[in-house]
Amino acid sequence: MYFYLKKIFLLLFTILLLGCNDEGNSNFSMEQQEIEVGYITLKKEEVPLQQELSGRIKAIYKSEVRPQIDGIIKEQPFKEGSYVKKGDILYVIDSDSYEAIYEEALATLKSSEANLITLKLKNERYAESVKFNVISKQEADDTKAAYLQAIALVEQNKALVKSAKINLDRTKIKAQVSGFIGISNYTVGALVSQNQTNALTTIRDTTKVYVDLSQSNNQLFKLKKLNKDTMKENDIDVNIILPDDTIYKHTGKLKLQEISVDEDTGYVTLRAEFPNPDGELLDNMFVNTIIESGNSNAFLVPQQAVTLDAKSNYIVTTIQENNTIQTKKITVIRAIANKWLVTDGILQTDKIIIEGLNKINEKSIVIPKDVNNLYENNLKEEMK
Repeated sequence: MYFYLKKIFLLLFTILLLGCNDEGNSNFSMEQQEIEVGYITLKKEEVPLQQELSGRIKAIYKSEVRPQIDGIIKEQPFKEGSYVKKGDILYVIDSDSYEAIYEEALATLKSSEANLITLKLKNERYAESVKFNVISKQEADDTKAAYLQAIALVEQNKALVKSAKINLDRTKIKAQVSGFIGISNYTVGALVSQNQTNALTTIRDTTKVYVDLSQSNNQLFKLKKLNKDTMKENDIDVNIILPDDTIYKHTGKLKLQEISVDEDTGYVTLRAEFPNPDGELLDNMFVNTIIESGNSNAFLVPQQAVTLDAKSNYIVTTIQENNTIQTKKITVIRAIANKWLVTDGILQTDKIIIEGLNKINEKSIVIPKDVNNLYENNLKEEMK
């Protein structure tokens, strides 16, 4: 029995040893096996640099209409949604109490002015009389002081009249800018106050509008570096893609960028300005835009030829003279259709593997196959 078990154990050990040798030979053969791969070579192209960014329309001038006094709305002369001009009356607040205050202030002013005349004449008489000792110097000084107080009182009453007039004028709430007026949040008969937080309505001048866009700081830095010699300040065109996927008929200009990066998102705000003569662009409308950022002499690499390494770097795999392979780290700016815009890491002489990437590893020996013509023909078919 012992002899029988020993024989079985030796047999199993021999089979296991042979299996390990076969696996080693298999791995060796895979590493040394010549694998056919397809490659392409690329030339630099003059590529227009375009970015698609999302943003919101902002009216250049937006005026929130609020009352500056307390009172009840008596009239609302404007039509909601219409175009109003600067200075047009929008609301009329009950003015009876403000008229009374104004008239009272006027009456007080007139009374103080009449008193001033009397004290002025008296001061002049006393000033002469004191020279001949007709009155005491104390009486003359008291009269002069009363005269000066009367002058001050007149000035004070003038200020009260001016203040009362301002409040009376504020019973007519006027448009501060020209533009389209929105829906009124208050109706005739409503009580309003100067400290309220809610606006009565809003006027928006949308003959020109801003579009505020957001772009990642990293992307902005790359593009600035790429086209620093080709772009001029305020020379960047921007086009809007409308909600129906058509292009807005007027081209805008990129005007400025925020001077800091949002610490929460890592994005920078860009602002473009557009003409809007027909009022087609509405305040707060969400739009997509295409920014023309100039041209760049770069490579367009098919995305199927690009992979990521362990550190998430973009790489391509190239064929060497001895038919071994080499991976090269590349600088990708952005995607254009099904290609990557690459500015660094590639030479025009590089044979870039585009077919068979999944069959090879770093030790593979390859059989190169030029597929440039086949690849170009496939592109033409896709474009039809």
